[in-house]
Amino acid sequence: MTDTDKAPAPSRRALIGWGGAGLALGAAAAGGAVALTREGDDLQPTAAEAGAAVDFHGTHQAGIATPVQDRLHFAAFDVTTEDRAEFVQMLKDWTAAARRMTAGKAVGEGAYGGLAEAPPDDTGEALGLKPSRLTLTVGFGPSLFEKFDLAGERPEALVDLPQFAGDNLDKNRSGGDLCVQACADDPQVAVHAIRNLARIGFGKVVIKWSQLGFGKTSSTTPDAQTPRNLMGFKDGTRNIAGTETDRLEKFVWADGKDKDWMAGGSYLVARRIRMHIETWDRTSLQEQEDVFGRDKGEGAPVGKAKERDKPFLPAMKPDAHVRLAHPDSNGGATILRRGYSFTDGTDGLGRLDAGLFFLAYMKDVREGFIRIQRHLATDALNEYIQHVGSAVFAVPPGVRDKDDWWGRTLFSKEA
Repeated sequence: MTDTDKAPAPSRRALIGWGGAGLALGAAAAGGAVALTREGDDLQPTAAEAGAAVDFHGTHQAGIATPVQDRLHFAAFDVTTEDRAEFVQMLKDWTAAARRMTAGKAVGEGAYGGLAEAPPDDTGEALGLKPSRLTLTVGFGPSLFEKFDLAGERPEALVDLPQFAGDNLDKNRSGGDLCVQACADDPQVAVHAIRNLARIGFGKVVIKWSQLGFGKTSSTTPDAQTPRNLMGFKDGTRNIAGTETDRLEKFVWADGKDKDWMAGGSYLVARRIRMHIETWDRTSLQEQEDVFGRDKGEGAPVGKAKERDKPFLPAMKPDAHVRLAHPDSNGGATILRRGYSFTDGTDGLGRLDAGLFFLAYMKDVREGFIRIQRHLATDALNEYIQHVGSAVFAVPPGVRDKDDWWGRTLFSKEA
């Protein structure tokens, strides 16, 4: 047990009663809370209602192959300290806080009960809330490797993304030295996590940009109902599932051949994609279905009856999105999608600022996202969307035990 685990502060678990929900394959009840294993497990209804906790420790970070939660708070940070030891200590502090928050506990000594003259360790807005399957996933951006004498540790697969056709990127919504992806079934739990990590990082890092997301647009559990994007179409029908260990090894998990410290990690591409909602909503149903290459009701590919029927690509129009994005059109390139819808008010002209916050994990950015996105240059969907934010990150392997911490394989000489 770590020092932080010994803190007597009231936790969210202590403040509420837990139902006796049971989970298959490695689930454990600890202190009355439900723990989930990461891979190959989907939530049973009773577990979801109990606000289950996802295991923080593992070979891979949670929040990648984990069953996708309903809400997102994504934050990209820039490093402000030049002291390597100070930054490493922050990563250790972040890990300790994340270990507690994902388990449903307050950070440090908690939100109250400590010294009245000092700020509390926890901001308090998640007191009384369940863990809500919170996962926290950390990644390192290309610009981080320009600091702390890390230039020689930058993986070749962590490339700067090229300019793609139609990009209109906002530098204030792009890049970042590192990122944290917080996913949960309760938006306040996700926001609380990012808020507390930002507070712990004060003086060492600063948030460069962030994004709230709702309504997952892809699923890693194929038996669940396929979610729909804001255009009304099912998204992620043939996404990699958390149970498909062979596909995960082939397309998602880094093997360490590039850089040893990345073994068990992955690469993340984040893209903020604005949808021209008003234009789309005035487009005929036939054209909408032609653009995607699927019917809007069932989600079946052109000429097929069911959503998961294997697509016959020649039956689709040459510029149909599904046809151009399909692995068969891209030399087998496959990525694990984990995106969310977003709405950020209006743009001042009465148009919704809404769309898809695209998140995708892959073994190699060059053979995954870049290959696919270049092939989408002629995508009919481009008339209705625009990429306005972009970032890429190397996501290190998971935190294996109570003595491990985010980034240890990169920053620890002993590793």
